[in-house]
Amino acid sequence: MKLLSRKPDFFIPETGISSIEPVILGGIEQYILLQAEDPTNPVLLFLHGGPAMPLPGVSNMGVDYTVATNTKELVKNFILVFWDQRGTGKSYNKKIKQETMTIQQFVTDANELVDYLRGKFSQEKIFLVGHSWGTLLGLSLVNQYPNKFYSYVGISQLINWSKNDELMLNWAKDEATKRNNKRALKELTAIGNPPFIESTKQWITLRKWAQRFGSLIYIDEEIKYPGMLTAIKSLFQSKDYSLIDVYQTFTKSMKLIYNLDFIKTIATVNFKEQIPKVSLPVTFLHGSKDVHIFGELVQDYFKILEAKEGKQFISLDKSAHFFHPEDSKNIEQKIIEELKYYRKK
Repeated sequence: MKLLSRKPDFFIPETGISSIEPVILGGIEQYILLQAEDPTNPVLLFLHGGPAMPLPGVSNMGVDYTVATNTKELVKNFILVFWDQRGTGKSYNKKIKQETMTIQQFVTDANELVDYLRGKFSQEKIFLVGHSWGTLLGLSLVNQYPNKFYSYVGISQLINWSKNDELMLNWAKDEATKRNNKRALKELTAIGNPPFIESTKQWITLRKWAQRFGSLIYIDEEIKYPGMLTAIKSLFQSKDYSLIDVYQTFTKSMKLIYNLDFIKTIATVNFKEQIPKVSLPVTFLHGSKDVHIFGELVQDYFKILEAKEGKQFISLDKSAHFFHPEDSKNIEQKIIEELKYYRKK
């Protein structure tokens, strides 16, 4: 069953690229969206967040605003690649084994995709951008394979998963107290303190209440975000997604990846200790209102990060974890500025 499709925000000329293609990564079929006005432009691979939330992803064909960037200008400057990661969106398959849903497997899949794109378009290097969970993969990739990339942009960069959970828990408890939400406070107190490695319920409970309290989107009397539906509607309006695809994204994909072994692994992520230096240009873009991934951890990491090719930290003042449309346009322009590294080649 197909969902109601929307009119695209932009069209690619016949001389360009606009296609959804299957590619074998890590031994299984996964799907990518390729869009470009000029097929000779440099490649930009965008790693979506979640995990199990394919935005931006395959469903964003012809869509300008996504949760983390705009795309209308990107496709004029890059061969833009969105990838529905293993077990997510169009890349969900009931035959995927849960034990393959590991950080290293995702990094391996991503590296295979990088090599596929480098070969397909005869390019020695590509540009890499990640959002949220995608930044965990992104920073790992540029650390392990620096010679494959011109630069790296981390949007809502993950640094220390357990410390971030600690800050999020404190914030959620404060919000529960302010709202006099006794049920929330009781549940948040019952899960104990990070690292959350005893049960999946700890991890799920924290994120349930954080999201209900507005950790993903910031709104006040002056800053008006157009709503959660705006952020996710491409999933429901894509001509390339079926109702089953959407259902699987919000149910089966989540269950596939969020198992205790996976949660125990991500609890060990601490890039401040694990990746103290990088050998290519790095830019961090962060919503100043983000309490889903705390900016103070990114800034602390930024200060100690050795980046001999240069580093930037840019705060976007209208956004939390999902970016206000005005900020997402600014992000798009910042990504386009990365072309200076291509022109220096």
